[in-house]
Amino acid sequence: MSVNFELNEFLKKAVSCGASDIHLKVGQPPMIRKNGQILRSKIAPLTKEQLNDIVTLITPYFFRSKIGRETDMDFSYNLQGVSRFRVNLSQSMYTPNIVFRAIPFQVPKFAELGLPSSVQQFAELNNGLVLITGPTGCGKSTTIAAMIDFINEKYKKHIVTIEDPVEFEYSDKLCKISQRQVGVDTPTFTSGIKYALRQDPDVILVGEIRDLETLDASLKAAETGHLVFATLHTNDAVQTVYRIINMYDPAVRDQVRKQLAQALRGSIAQKLVVTTDGTRRVPATEIMVVTPTIKDLIIKNQIDDIYEYIEKGAYSGMVTMNGSLAGLVEAGHITQEIALEISDNKTELEQIFRGVYRGTKIGDDE
Repeated sequence: MSVNFELNEFLKKAVSCGASDIHLKVGQPPMIRKNGQILRSKIAPLTKEQLNDIVTLITPYFFRSKIGRETDMDFSYNLQGVSRFRVNLSQSMYTPNIVFRAIPFQVPKFAELGLPSSVQQFAELNNGLVLITGPTGCGKSTTIAAMIDFINEKYKKHIVTIEDPVEFEYSDKLCKISQRQVGVDTPTFTSGIKYALRQDPDVILVGEIRDLETLDASLKAAETGHLVFATLHTNDAVQTVYRIINMYDPAVRDQVRKQLAQALRGSIAQKLVVTTDGTRRVPATEIMVVTPTIKDLIIKNQIDDIYEYIEKGAYSGMVTMNGSLAGLVEAGHITQEIALEISDNKTELEQIFRGVYRGTKIGDDE
């Protein structure tokens, strides 16, 4: 390593102060993301030589031949006793750029994450597709990890994960868990799903649906009696259904809606929101459970009507994103101002707040 910067020591300090991400860039001091904000350290700006030394230190042996040939790589880095990290190595203006995402060794429980108890129902399913959605950095991987760990502690099953890269590492408890990294253990997500079906799985985790081939393979796996968890970069349930259907050619969308209605069991859309005291972030979650009514709406292409049924579906554990935000405000976890800033439908959320002040409890029937 070049002088004046000890990577492992900096990573240790960043994790201890609650950083979710660490950014290293030539000509800038090391930076961290904490509670959603990028903060600069007081360390001297990093040189290109220092970044090149770090790349050599952290890149796994099976990726080293790609250094200098590929401009984007994802892999994992373990710092014993501190944390596991998902690493993205990219190029910016001809120089290395590195981002570390902290992944704790210990998988958190649903309650520790602040997730509603209704999330657990998806981990208790035997088959179907469950989608966890939201923007980058909203906690999708952690929610799925909590589900996998719940299954691992309660059931005797075979779980196959297909990830890019592998994030949380699991130890076999009641389950057998096979973790496969794209580009190392299997060439693509699609190939990983195809061959997972020949490995006697009960549960398949697809790290991310990025293309039509991966989506199609995930749906087929769910249709053939497996429980499939996957992530998408969509903001809510309605958008999720539209995104899936619109990935297909218009000529086959009627059939796709029927296929999706039969396979989809539900979706969890997440956003992380800074708490009132500014010390941490809590999840706001929109939960859709595919009831017979919602299944019928998907088949009939009445997708926009799904939102109304999520609003009315508290008995099934459903909640809209605005309902979740309002609940966090009522519980004192976040402020109204933050909730309104996060909301994609501020007018509706303002109406919910006015209803609360008139004495109507959040979630009560009118």
